Amino acid sequence: MHGLDDLDGLQQAAIWTVLAISIFGIVYAFILRSQILAQDKGTAKMQEVWGFIKAGANAYLSSQFRVIAILIGVLTFFLAASVFIVPPTHEAKEVFGDDAVVIVAIGRAVAFLMGSIFSYTVGFVGMNVAVEGNVRVAAASRKGYNPALQIAYKSGSVTGMLTVGLGLLGGTLIFLVFGIAAPDALLGFGFGGSLIALFMRVGGGIYTKAADVGADLVGKVEAGIPEDDPRNAAVIADLVGDNVGDCAGMAADVFESFEVTLVSALILGLVLADVSSGTMFDGNYDMRFVIFPLVLRGIGVIASVIGNLFVKTDEKTRNAMAAMNRGFYIAAAIAVAASAVASYFFMRNADGAVDWRPFMATFSGVLLAIGLDKLTEYFTSTHFSPVKETSKASQTGAATNILSGLALGMESSVWAVLVIAVSIFSSVLIFSGFSPDPIITFTAILYGVSLTGIGMLLLTGNTISMDSFGPISDNANGIGEMAGLDKNARNVMDDLDAVGNTTKAVTKGIAIGSAVIAAVALFGSYLTDVGRIQEPLIQAGELLEADRLVGINVASPTVFIGLLIGGAVPFLFSALTIRAVSRAAAQIVNEVRRQFRIPGLMEGKVQPDYARAVMISTTAAQKELVSLGIIAVVVPIMVGFLLGVEALGGFLAGIILTGQLMAVFQSNAGGAWDNAKKYIEEGNFGGKHSEPHKAAVVGDTVGDPLKDTAGPALNPMIKVINLVALIIAPAVVTLTRPGEPLSVGIIVGMVVCFVALVWAIWQSKREAPQVTDPGK
Repeated sequence: MHGLDDLDGLQQAAIWTVLAISIFGIVYAFILRSQILAQDKGTAKMQEVWGFIKAGANAYLSSQFRVIAILIGVLTFFLAASVFIVPPTHEAKEVFGDDAVVIVAIGRAVAFLMGSIFSYTVGFVGMNVAVEGNVRVAAASRKGYNPALQIAYKSGSVTGMLTVGLGLLGGTLIFLVFGIAAPDALLGFGFGGSLIALFMRVGGGIYTKAADVGADLVGKVEAGIPEDDPRNAAVIADLVGDNVGDCAGMAADVFESFEVTLVSALILGLVLADVSSGTMFDGNYDMRFVIFPLVLRGIGVIASVIGNLFVKTDEKTRNAMAAMNRGFYIAAAIAVAASAVASYFFMRNADGAVDWRPFMATFSGVLLAIGLDKLTEYFTSTHFSPVKETSKASQTGAATNILSGLALGMESSVWAVLVIAVSIFSSVLIFSGFSPDPIITFTAILYGVSLTGIGMLLLTGNTISMDSFGPISDNANGIGEMAGLDKNARNVMDDLDAVGNTTKAVTKGIAIGSAVIAAVALFGSYLTDVGRIQEPLIQAGELLEADRLVGINVASPTVFIGLLIGGAVPFLFSALTIRAVSRAAAQIVNEVRRQFRIPGLMEGKVQPDYARAVMISTTAAQKELVSLGIIAVVVPIMVGFLLGVEALGGFLAGIILTGQLMAVFQSNAGGAWDNAKKYIEEGNFGGKHSEPHKAAVVGDTVGDPLKDTAGPALNPMIKVINLVALIIAPAVVTLTRPGEPLSVGIIVGMVVCFVALVWAIWQSKREAPQVTDPGK
């Protein structure tokens, strides 16, 4: 247990307490799960519909696992084999001595596998509990508003508590085993979680939006039938998609943001622990900078559990949004107060004075989460003017509806960037003057940025609960529609579904913001790590002082090339994922049209073949997984070895900036189009089945792949690429020299990477295999 070597008694007690809290979070999740499974599943018809959804969701994830397991196995092998090319850090040599090379490589590979398994577990269990919960929410709606609310929220809380429990467990265990050498293994842990999140987001997003777009275009626009009408062959695939996209995908996404912000905070905390205690590599560590992020995470788990207890309403009030906000703000108040207490005990300087700066950076993260929450709500809610303007534009056709939504999404990106910039600048103000040494102050500022990310996701348990509430309520409403429940029950589910649409949009904003903050912290980790790798090489005379990386000079041609490539990658990702949705949606449209022509189907005498639409969406979703994963891994490797370590830094800067702008633009534009349609469906501008409504449905279908596929996929993509850059940085520094030719081995490796990249892009541009009618 090398993690306890440099800790005093209080710090050791804190580590064991945090480990116990992580286990408590996992146990609490499964207690909630058992409570949900004990609830009534409703009528035989409800269970029949639910059975279709459950079978489709399980089939999709099983198919997905078979695809990604191969890539995970290959990457685990290569990480273990990195013993031959990635040198161990100074800290690893200090802890493990001559065995550092082997131990670190194996530890990184095992941590990568653990991060992958934990991330997949969060997505898989979260989706299964959501599927189990949706039919029980529909059944509970017959009893009243609060019973349905409780089941829907608790079902989401299972995912939330599993996310924080497993994320904290992994980070704490790695620190306990590796101690000050933990960054090497933590990078593997974060990489595994981020890669699985990328797969879950891309696959789930393509699945759900292909089905949704196809079902809406043919069902609502062409046939004029209601949403979730049982005669629509794509309706089950649409409901399955809510689970695999919004539950499994979002859960894995926020899980990796949760763990990556912790990873970056621990990495920068260890750097700060080294340099703030004296000279770099002098063997003295001020471990309070490492302990504090772990303690904060533990506080967040307990605060989320307490906040969840206050999420309740009554039949008179019937306000789910107010109940969830009450739980969130109570948890936030508890977390902030407890963080201040933790600062008092754990952040004392050598002279005994309390250093409040880390607490202030954490608190700024909490404020950032609230700010992005309100900003997203303003641009996507039916209560404010932007969405109303887009609804009004539908009166003159689909084109003006789409133009209004595009403008809205672009403007929202500007304000989101400014909010994030203010938050990062707050860290500059808080930690300015931290040390007379500007390098130490720079590291402290980056540490503050990582704590801002910790603060943003301090209440991850509540955030995931609110997000999963949306698709669970949506599925319950669909089951109620297809099972023909009574009007009172449908009114309950309609209200919960409407609230769920708002919570989904809000949590997407938080997920994007946390992704950017985590990426900035990882970018800072990259700069500091490269500097620490170069230091002993400079001292040994193997590297010139002029080659030391102290910043990113965009005036350098190679760095600017890296910046351009980085800025282009999010557009490539978005193009490939949107094209995948378009192709699959076209197949769904043709399939639903074909089935509508079956005699007796539109009269309700013949049941549609739901399985065929499920199969079309599943096939389309699996096709893109490996190719997009290869792009995310291979591109930073090629940029690093061909253009150099500074150009790789420029590449990361480019991908963070355009990735943030594209993610917010696509998410908010899509959310606005969705709610503009719902605003018309409430009776405004002609109501349902009017021409403005048809125009709004077209806008909504355009926005669907933006807000639920391309936009969300950029979150894990940004972090995967940053983590790959951090992992390969030691090899880039030690195996390449400015101005010197590349070795034969590196040239061969680059050729292999180029071939893999070309194959990945070609594979994504190929048409998916058609699911043909076996009866033809």
